[in-house]
Amino acid sequence: MLVTNRFVVDVDTADDFTERAHAALTALAARPGYLRGQLVRALDDPRHWSLVTEWESVGTYRRALGAFEVKVSAVPLLAESIDEPSAYEALATAAPGGAVVVAESDRAAGPYR
Repeated sequence: MLVTNRFVVDVDTADDFTERAHAALTALAARPGYLRGQLVRALDDPRHWSLVTEWESVGTYRRALGAFEVKVSAVPLLAESIDEPSAYEALATAAPGGAVVVAESDRAAGPYR
Protein backbone atom coordinates (compact mmCIF):
# COMPACT_ATOMS: atom_id res chain seq x y z
CA MET A 1 0.00 0.00 0.00
CA LEU A 2 1.33 3.41 -0.99
CA VAL A 3 0.55 6.67 0.79
CA THR A 4 1.34 10.00 -0.85
CA ASN A 5 0.77 13.23 1.02
CA ARG A 6 1.40 16.30 -1.14
CA PHE A 7 2.23 19.74 0.23
CA VAL A 8 2.68 23.26 -1.10
CA VAL A 9 5.30 24.96 1.06
CA ASP A 10 6.43 28.58 0.85
CA VAL A 11 10.16 28.75 0.15
CA ASP A 12 10.76 30.85 3.27
CA THR A 13 9.24 28.11 5.50
CA ALA A 14 10.89 25.14 3.78
CA ASP A 15 13.49 24.64 6.53
CA ASP A 16 10.80 24.35 9.22
CA PHE A 17 8.72 22.09 6.98
CA THR A 18 11.62 19.71 6.28
CA GLU A 19 12.46 19.48 9.99
CA ARG A 20 8.86 18.55 10.80
CA ALA A 21 8.69 16.16 7.83
CA HIS A 22 11.85 14.38 9.03
CA ALA A 23 10.27 13.97 12.47
CA ALA A 24 7.09 12.62 10.88
CA LEU A 25 9.03 10.18 8.71
CA THR A 26 11.02 8.99 11.74
CA ALA A 27 7.82 8.37 13.73
CA LEU A 28 6.18 6.51 10.85
CA ALA A 29 9.31 4.45 10.14
CA ALA A 30 9.26 3.12 13.71
CA ARG A 31 5.82 1.54 13.28
CA PRO A 32 5.18 -2.14 12.47
CA GLY A 33 4.24 -2.66 8.83
CA TYR A 34 6.24 0.31 7.54
CA LEU A 35 8.29 -0.71 4.50
CA ARG A 36 9.93 2.49 3.25
CA GLY A 37 9.44 6.21 2.88
CA GLN A 38 10.77 9.32 1.21
CA LEU A 39 10.43 13.07 1.45
CA VAL A 40 10.61 14.39 -2.11
CA ARG A 41 10.44 17.82 -3.72
CA ALA A 42 9.37 18.71 -7.25
CA LEU A 43 12.25 19.60 -9.57
CA ASP A 44 10.15 22.07 -11.53
CA ASP A 45 8.69 23.96 -8.58
CA PRO A 46 10.49 23.81 -5.20
CA ARG A 47 7.26 24.74 -3.37
CA HIS A 48 5.78 21.29 -4.10
CA TRP A 49 6.73 18.45 -1.75
CA SER A 50 5.47 14.92 -1.12
CA LEU A 51 5.87 12.53 1.78
CA VAL A 52 5.62 9.05 0.27
CA THR A 53 5.45 5.93 2.44
CA GLU A 54 4.86 2.28 1.67
CA TRP A 55 3.12 -0.11 4.05
CA GLU A 56 2.46 -3.85 4.28
CA SER A 57 -1.30 -3.23 4.35
CA VAL A 58 -3.95 -0.62 4.91
CA GLY A 59 -4.39 -2.04 8.42
CA THR A 60 -0.77 -1.46 9.41
CA TYR A 61 -0.96 2.10 8.10
CA ARG A 62 -4.16 2.87 9.99
CA ARG A 63 -2.79 1.35 13.18
CA ALA A 64 0.38 3.44 12.77
CA LEU A 65 -1.70 6.62 12.66
CA GLY A 66 -3.09 5.74 16.09
CA ALA A 67 0.31 5.46 17.78
CA PHE A 68 1.13 8.23 20.25
CA GLU A 69 4.42 9.30 18.62
CA VAL A 70 2.76 9.41 15.18
CA LYS A 71 -0.12 11.48 16.57
CA VAL A 72 2.41 13.94 17.98
CA SER A 73 5.00 14.05 15.18
CA ALA A 74 3.25 13.05 11.95
CA VAL A 75 -0.50 13.67 12.11
CA PRO A 76 -0.23 17.48 12.49
CA LEU A 77 2.01 17.62 9.41
CA LEU A 78 -0.21 15.23 7.42
CA ALA A 79 -3.19 17.46 8.23
CA GLU A 80 -1.45 20.24 6.29
CA SER A 81 -1.28 18.17 3.10
CA ILE A 82 -3.44 18.90 0.09
CA ASP A 83 -6.98 17.60 0.68
CA GLU A 84 -7.09 14.73 -1.80
CA PRO A 85 -6.99 10.92 -1.72
CA SER A 86 -3.62 9.79 -0.38
CA ALA A 87 -3.77 6.01 0.15
CA TYR A 88 -3.40 3.74 -2.88
CA GLU A 89 -3.47 -0.02 -3.29
CA ALA A 90 -1.04 -1.67 -5.72
CA LEU A 91 -2.97 -3.26 -8.58
CA ALA A 92 -0.09 -4.04 -10.92
CA THR A 93 3.67 -4.29 -10.43
CA ALA A 94 6.67 -5.02 -12.60
CA ALA A 95 10.25 -5.70 -11.57
CA PRO A 96 13.01 -4.28 -13.78
CA GLY A 97 12.84 -6.20 -17.05
CA GLY A 98 9.92 -8.24 -15.72
CA ALA A 99 6.36 -8.77 -16.79
CA VAL A 100 3.43 -6.95 -15.26
CA VAL A 101 1.88 -8.85 -12.37
CA VAL A 102 -1.76 -8.01 -11.69
CA ALA A 103 -3.11 -8.13 -8.13
CA GLU A 104 -6.67 -8.35 -6.93
CA SER A 105 -8.18 -5.25 -5.43
CA ASP A 106 -9.22 -5.25 -1.80
CA ARG A 107 -12.21 -3.18 -2.96
CA ALA A 108 -13.51 -5.53 -5.66
CA ALA A 109 -14.27 -9.21 -6.10
CA GLY A 110 -11.76 -9.70 -8.94
CA PRO A 111 -8.68 -8.16 -10.49
CA TYR A 112 -8.99 -4.66 -11.86
CA ARG A 113 -8.99 -4.19 -15.62
